[in-house]
Amino acid sequence: MKENIFDVLMYLFENYMEDEIDILPDSEVVKTELEEAGFEQIEVNKAFEWLESLSVQGLIKPTQAPAFRIFCSQEQVKLDIECRNLLIYLESIGILNSANREIVIDRAMALENEEISMEKLKWIVLMVLLSQPDEEIAFSRMEDIVYNLVPTYIH
Repeated sequence: MKENIFDVLMYLFENYMEDEIDILPDSEVVKTELEEAGFEQIEVNKAFEWLESLSVQGLIKPTQAPAFRIFCSQEQVKLDIECRNLLIYLESIGILNSANREIVIDRAMALENEEISMEKLKWIVLMVLLSQPDEEIAFSRMEDIVYNLVPTYIH
């Protein structure tokens, strides 16, 4: 089975993370279940490291005034123009604040050897919002976007 870290994260999200990202009270049991499901141990460990780093990210404080974000060349390679526009859009409509935007970018960049599509980025945003305190409304709004529940209006 040729799975990657993102596949493990998606499996975790769909099967274990219904309420909170802190699903790891007995992480060894979950890791064993993932390996039994066919995921490679190294990918499982990397996925858990990816999730654990979300708790450390809380040190980033949002800016008070509107800020302009310039993407470095590595970020531009990893996040194409559609992905960057999505991040800017999500921030402009209040789903992401500047701190959460930075966490999303950091977590996308942490997925080494992984091409980040718009769909993957939406899921990363959803996972980050789930991990942040007091972001239930933003999570719910993002969930609607991920599952295409947002109504389309014709002007």
